[in-house]
Amino acid sequence: MPDYIAPTRSHGLVDILDRVLDKGLVIAGDIKINLANVELLTIQVRLLVCSIDKAASIGMNWWQHDPRLTTRAADAGALGSGDVEKRLERIEQQLRQLTERSGAKRRPSTSTE
Repeated sequence: MPDYIAPTRSHGLVDILDRVLDKGLVIAGDIKINLANVELLTIQVRLLVCSIDKAASIGMNWWQHDPRLTTRAADAGALGSGDVEKRLERIEQQLRQLTERSGAKRRPSTSTE
């Protein structure tokens, strides 16, 4: 009995995925809900599926600056612990000065009977 050879697939799932990630795939669509010719809701959907290298080559690199996705962006955009302490000290100092000023204004106006 001859061995049955499975036909080779010209495009396997891996090949298709590789091509989509290399070239990119754009899906765009609009969903509109109207009632009696009055537009109630419009949803615009834009989806781009591609590799990170392809996205960077076309200028889409938002993930490099998103603090939820990278620690580098969080470090660059957020205040360090020393900065927070300095800022807190400056705020507390301003609060003390305001308190002293308001206390100095009240003292002369109070009289003893």
